[in-house]
Amino acid sequence: MTSAVNKQTVAVIDYGMGNLHSVKSALEFVAPEQRVLVTADPAVVAAADRVVFPGVGAIRDCMAEIKRLGFDQLLREQIATGKPVLGICVGMQALMDHSEENSGVECIGILPGQVKFFGDQHQDADGNPLKVPHMGWNQVHHTDHPLWAGIAQDARFYFVHSFYIHAVQPALVAATCNYGLEFHAALTRGNLFAVQFHPEKSHTAGLQLLKNFLHWDGKA
Repeated sequence: MTSAVNKQTVAVIDYGMGNLHSVKSALEFVAPEQRVLVTADPAVVAAADRVVFPGVGAIRDCMAEIKRLGFDQLLREQIATGKPVLGICVGMQALMDHSEENSGVECIGILPGQVKFFGDQHQDADGNPLKVPHMGWNQVHHTDHPLWAGIAQDARFYFVHSFYIHAVQPALVAATCNYGLEFHAALTRGNLFAVQFHPEKSHTAGLQLLKNFLHWDGKA
């Protein structure tokens, strides 16, 4: 059994946007040997072995709190150390350059690309209307990356979003999804991995991804 002294620590960044209990519980379930801390303390984040950056809600409010608390710079610093970092949902969107939400919001700019609106008249390829937000289970087509280990190609994950990611560099794309159009469901660069879906709500496949992250060395 791993002693408390030797336990690795994963910090879940808390900037006041959303209930992080489900994320914490899922992480503890897949890796009980690790210590999971939900925290707004930059020192705790800096000392952690891994960082999870979740998020729900409007991007304007999220970015206001991220900047107020200095988490934009903290994330840059943590990524620069080489430690594994995982962005989830709005946490992924906040890493981009810009979002169309709330009449346009500048984001952190760690990953080059835009966050775009599906639209009020979103349709599938046959012209049938599609509900926005995109809510529910959808297939994810992934590339070859350690975080997809043990996850079937085109496995289903749980989404809740009205805005989607378009990264400008194809090399960043770790997975795609189709909802009337193809969008980027996961991005990666070095020790950073980010997903639009909610792995903590995605049952077996989502838990496997979280388990992979908690044992990932931050290398592709």
